[in-house]
Amino acid sequence: MARSLAVAIQMDPIESINIDADSSFVLGLEAQSRGHRIWHYLPRHLALSGGRVLARARPMTLRREHGNHYTFGAWEEIDVGTMDVVLMRQDPPFDMAYITATHILEHIHPRTLVVNDPASVRNAPEKLFVTHFPELMPPTLITADPAQISAFRREHGDIILKPLFGNGGAGVFHVKPDDTNLNALLELFTERSREPLVIQRYVPEVRAGDKRIILVDGVALGALNRVPAAGESRSNMHVGGRPEPTTLTDREREICRAIGPALKERGMIFVGIDVIGDYLTEINVTSPTGLQEIARFDGVNLEADIWDAIEARVGMG
Repeated sequence: MARSLAVAIQMDPIESINIDADSSFVLGLEAQSRGHRIWHYLPRHLALSGGRVLARARPMTLRREHGNHYTFGAWEEIDVGTMDVVLMRQDPPFDMAYITATHILEHIHPRTLVVNDPASVRNAPEKLFVTHFPELMPPTLITADPAQISAFRREHGDIILKPLFGNGGAGVFHVKPDDTNLNALLELFTERSREPLVIQRYVPEVRAGDKRIILVDGVALGALNRVPAAGESRSNMHVGGRPEPTTLTDREREICRAIGPALKERGMIFVGIDVIGDYLTEINVTSPTGLQEIARFDGVNLEADIWDAIEARVGMG
């Protein structure tokens, strides 16, 4: 009989998730179906004390029933270092609280397998890690300097402006060549944050969709196309993007082969990349999504592949 693992899921409140879309939910269901025991805790319940990583957590049972999808046991203090696996699944923003959680979890990884590797997550925020593969990207500038942004715009004309550590399409602007709002937008961003911005040449193929590709241990196993709503330049499903079934092109397979070994080497077991046209735009390592949408279109159980990879890492495979 297979060994039962102790699994802690560090995530946002489970009470408010959409069980028809949430990837953490199906990862938990899959773990449960394999006989693993699950605990749930919020990132703010994590603590580092005397060299031990602790969390105020509750054992959890999951079920696919709307309005009745979880049951908690009593609160307990767990020594996270005695768990077999921690799934770090809280959503961005990738702020100092997020970074602090990676530092704390680094005290127990890899004795306790943290998915994804906390040091690699910290060192690979989605819009920065992708810059290590410039040959796969559209022309991209990362800066807070308005003069450099204006020069980039003069060169490329049609640009996308987005916050460096944003998520879900928030704060993403399509600035067309005749748009007179660039300076006002830069002032707005500067008032809100000292962080640099990401500026990319607009890729018009986004009208046909922004493809999310799931890689497990560096291998592409599933994909989903996300088509922007009418009058919208963002394809994120948070802002009305429409999911569609898709297959991988030769160029997308080439992109996956190029980045796959780097992902596996860094302990990135579950990664979602974004591809528009022929270009890689983001590598999502913090809390990738898309498992349920891909399953509905393709009938694949990617959470099983993810758990196969996890179990292999902890010596069960």
